[in-house]
Amino acid sequence: MAPTPEQVTAALARVNDPEIRRPITDLDMVKSIDIGLDGEVRVGIYLTVAGCPMRDTITRDVTAAVSAVPGVSRVRVEMDVMSTEQRKVLQTKLRGDRGPEKEIPFAKPGSLTRVFAVASGKGGVGKSSVTVNLAAAMSASGLKVGVVDADIYGHSVPRMLGVGERPTKVEDMIMPPVAHDIKVISVGMFKPEGNSAVVWRGPMLDRALHQFLADVYWGDLDVLLMDLPPGTGDIAISVAQRMPTAEILVVTTPQQAAAEVAERAGSIAAQTHQQVAGVIENMSWLPCPHCDERISVFGEGGGQQVADALTRTLGARVPLLGQVPIDTRLREGGDEGKPLVLTDPDAPAAAELRRIAAGLGKRSSSLKGRKLDISPAGR
Repeated sequence: MAPTPEQVTAALARVNDPEIRRPITDLDMVKSIDIGLDGEVRVGIYLTVAGCPMRDTITRDVTAAVSAVPGVSRVRVEMDVMSTEQRKVLQTKLRGDRGPEKEIPFAKPGSLTRVFAVASGKGGVGKSSVTVNLAAAMSASGLKVGVVDADIYGHSVPRMLGVGERPTKVEDMIMPPVAHDIKVISVGMFKPEGNSAVVWRGPMLDRALHQFLADVYWGDLDVLLMDLPPGTGDIAISVAQRMPTAEILVVTTPQQAAAEVAERAGSIAAQTHQQVAGVIENMSWLPCPHCDERISVFGEGGGQQVADALTRTLGARVPLLGQVPIDTRLREGGDEGKPLVLTDPDAPAAAELRRIAAGLGKRSSSLKGRKLDISPAGR
């Protein structure tokens, strides 16, 4: 017996758009369903744009879902492209009844997304590696995670997460690529082919950051991680202005020179009135390959020094969240686009990063920084 349209529609409801992460039936992407007497099913699908990079993935997922329906003998998927009007309707549906206004959802008082701005005083301390592995660990634990590669000049997150495709544009809304179940956006995805430099100044940097936060469709995220450039330049200031509730994570290495610079990066919170979530000491030691000894390649105590100094400067406790040991596999995973917390979660460095991520992923019950819709009695 041939399947019914209702059965096929129910199967299609289990197919999510790879970029938007919602059922294609909810997004009005199902154009038609034709069922032959011999059980052959032809499904028409609307793509958001011509040349959609997820075309093959959608075809595969639709074919698999419909093939599982009893009575289906064969599945044919035919692609079409949404009209301008259909894309506008989709954009409004995704952004709600407010329409396609350009606002930063994470900066709104009712936002439930916890935002971490990962900062460092200088380059070369492994800030991006820490960001990527924290994101992967949180995602693996079941959280919905996004990463903004805000290190405009030194963007490296796409490679570290193995992202090769470019974002898809739907009207003036950008669909971010997804890797390891993490939504990712980076200026490197918009550059021409090759390893050309980005030569931008202050206003252009601020505009790029705003686009990453407002024009990209992030959906409902639990956590957004922002990989900031080293130091306290334009991007750090823009983050403070556009995302005042973002919590700062300071990454440093153990040596005193790095710790002093990292302290300056974290102390910007005193001027921007942001909260520092804590300090992460990277490259803390090297496990001896021949014994159980720890080799302090870059000295000791830098992370705790930064945490103590920021506690005094800010007048609030800034904890040392963890100490990540040196592991060549952490670097290799970054080069290959395979975070260590996923490929070898029990490695000492991965275990420490997963522990830190677990602590950060827990939502605080504090009301600090939240707008409460209450007024004094009698008003």
